[in-house]
Amino acid sequence: MAKAIRAISEPPLPNRERPGEPQPFEASKDQLLEFYKDMLLIRRFEEKAGQLYGLGLIGGFCHLYIGQEAVAVGLQSALTKNDSVITGYRDHGHMLLCRIPPKDVMAELTGRAAGISKGKGGSMHMFSVEHKFYGGHGIVGAQVSLGAGLAFSHKYNNDGGVCLAYFGDGAANQGQVYEAFNMAELWKLPIIFVIENNQYAMGTAVNRASSEDQLYRRGESFRIPGIQVDGMDVLACRGAAETALDWVRAGKGPVILEMKTYRYRGHSMSDPAKYRTREEVQGVRDKSDPIEHVKRLLDEQGVTEDELKKIEQEIRKVVNESADFAESTPEPEAAELYTDVLVERY
Repeated sequence: MAKAIRAISEPPLPNRERPGEPQPFEASKDQLLEFYKDMLLIRRFEEKAGQLYGLGLIGGFCHLYIGQEAVAVGLQSALTKNDSVITGYRDHGHMLLCRIPPKDVMAELTGRAAGISKGKGGSMHMFSVEHKFYGGHGIVGAQVSLGAGLAFSHKYNNDGGVCLAYFGDGAANQGQVYEAFNMAELWKLPIIFVIENNQYAMGTAVNRASSEDQLYRRGESFRIPGIQVDGMDVLACRGAAETALDWVRAGKGPVILEMKTYRYRGHSMSDPAKYRTREEVQGVRDKSDPIEHVKRLLDEQGVTEDELKKIEQEIRKVVNESADFAESTPEPEAAELYTDVLVERY
């Protein structure tokens, strides 16, 4: 008679240390105003980019960040000059927060020589080492492993920097992401993996493509702690950033932040977004808009409607000037095709 296979019971894993529970950031009036200005700049800039795309002044793909502003503003407001940022193709807002001038970003969108990447990066592949912004990447999930490389550089150079590596809920299913998780935890790399879960990977709802749709848990098998954050609340985002940065800077390895957010526009300018209803989008706008939330907080702090209107006018002026500059500045010379090309000589 064949013997029954005896199950070998493993002792339970010891309780792993985890970051503390993030608390909403307690912002002063001036800090709230800065958050408001940054989010409003991103929204008005993206609206203008959408207009220029419709006029044929922006070619190729163009992915707008409208609705998701609180994520990048909350997280990047906590960074230092030594930290680095890398993201996917929905990257315009992240660049503005790295303090790249709006006219340089808009000129890049329109493929002009004055653009931050000389007009050769366009919407998806902008880049600026000077501003510690390492792209803009069109291949889904590719930036995550590159982010692990940036984090390795921070650790190797002992510069105190942390890499903020953004990716979306669709990219969370890519294999290279998990290779990066494994290496980052194994080597205790200073990196925060930021999953911008805007609910739809192109046109597919997250629960239709992910067997585990609580994406902050994706690092558990690598012993990477995860935190789920209200990505429509800039104060929650900033509070989560501080908790994650404290953990990573203490040498405890990476953290995953799942930012529950929402994009109001289609996946890209060519997406009619017929996979969701207008009522669904409007419902999020009415209940959870990140800019309106901060406006209410500013009202409680005594900021008047006239003050907010003045800020609106100033930001619209900056955005309109960046669009005028982008339309009027020349395109690159043909010889520019042959610069910034890596050639390996053997």
